Amino acid sequence: MREALALARRGWGNTHPNPMVGALIVEGDQVVARGWHERDGGPHAEKAALAALGRRPAKDATLYVTLEPCSTPGRTGACSDAIIAAGIASVVIGTLDPNPLHSGKAIPLLESKHIHVRHGVLEKECRQLNRIFNHWITTGRPLVTAKLALTLDGKMATASGHARWITGAEARADVMQWRRLFPAIAVAAGTILADNPQLTARSPDCRVWCPQRCVLDRTLRTVTKAGLPKVYTDDYASQTLVFCLQQADPLRRQRLENAGVTVVPLTVETDAGFLNAVIDDLAKRTITGVYFEPGPKLFRGLMAAGVVDYLWFYQAPKIIGDPDAPGLLVPHPPITMDQALSLVEPECQVFGSDVRVGGRVR
Repeated sequence: MREALALARRGWGNTHPNPMVGALIVEGDQVVARGWHERDGGPHAEKAALAALGRRPAKDATLYVTLEPCSTPGRTGACSDAIIAAGIASVVIGTLDPNPLHSGKAIPLLESKHIHVRHGVLEKECRQLNRIFNHWITTGRPLVTAKLALTLDGKMATASGHARWITGAEARADVMQWRRLFPAIAVAAGTILADNPQLTARSPDCRVWCPQRCVLDRTLRTVTKAGLPKVYTDDYASQTLVFCLQQADPLRRQRLENAGVTVVPLTVETDAGFLNAVIDDLAKRTITGVYFEPGPKLFRGLMAAGVVDYLWFYQAPKIIGDPDAPGLLVPHPPITMDQALSLVEPECQVFGSDVRVGGRVR
């Protein structure tokens, strides 16, 4: 199953809105075929493994798969039917399909054809692999994750606003991996004006991947006389969405549209309404997950609006020690510890001298 998980990760960022899935076929004690879901609309992992085998499986063949095989035809035919037709003897499943319409249905179907089924092998790892898909398929809304880089004393920059770099190269490389996975990345206008970022994922081999880029700019203040930022003028301008208020300057909106940027005007009255409207719009575009890289103000707004599902903190062994430096603020500071913002199923990983701590928001 660990090898099947490694195969599944080969589809990292390419399968949305579908999950990443890996499968392999074992005869005796030998792996004889491997497959994974490479992209949306392509063959599912089980069918890819059967095709790679290129013959009828041996009588004792076992299929290992990270996610419960689909039991309905969909666009590519039901994998459960393909497994039955191939003559697989047993199936080992990592985790069940989170879709309530399908969850658990493949097991009795396979068992009715005298196929031995076992499930729950490395279940946590298999489930966490597809946290974006799992959230999307059960709620119909994008998984919203907010990422922050902090010092030990919870600061996000110096008092002068200098923030490059809080964390080291290894932690920043990990951020690039998550940018590559999430179908959308989002920042506020202040980040665009201060850093002029590219908002792309860049790998060590210099390949560039551009997710759907989202800029939250209520008044279109990022459109200045001095010129347009990179996200409005580079080769990926058409993959940039700018969310603003309906009453934003029409001339600035026209400049963005002329550059190939999509402007999304929203009719809302509150900050929380604006953020929820952004998430609603992304859901309508079938964007299954959005990776926020917020500054202090946007982070506080996201938490106040209640739209954040996961929080990830990259913490560096540095101390600024300046009360005027911008730091982590929550909308309603607790009076007692049991009121503190807390994370469920926390995860921790070390990158060089930095630590990433994250979890689901309670």
